[in-house]
Amino acid sequence: MSEYVREVNERDFDQVVLKSKTPVLVDFWAEWCGPCRTLAPIVEAIAEQYGDAARVYKLNVDDSPAVAQRYGIHAIPTLILLQDGAEKDRILGLASQEEISSMIDRYIRAALN
Repeated sequence: MSEYVREVNERDFDQVVLKSKTPVLVDFWAEWCGPCRTLAPIVEAIAEQYGDAARVYKLNVDDSPAVAQRYGIHAIPTLILLQDGAEKDRILGLASQEEISSMIDRYIRAALN
């Protein structure tokens, strides 16, 4: 895993994700999920691309089912963008780096205005 991607779980989700001052992308995934493994390098590239401008976390749905349930995760991979503790957007399934970047950029620009 990239040094820019952090793992998050039920114990620290509210503190590190919901209280973040910057946009946060959460990758809901599981070890057994083939598409999740396909998406992983793209998520790592996104994390490197944004550095401190947007945080990127991975949440294993098998280890943290309560958080997955809170966000209505019924399929993985699911990417959720949160800002100021609120869900702003989500992507279900595989996505390109360009699609994910476009989603993040919309909210970074909005935060600057």
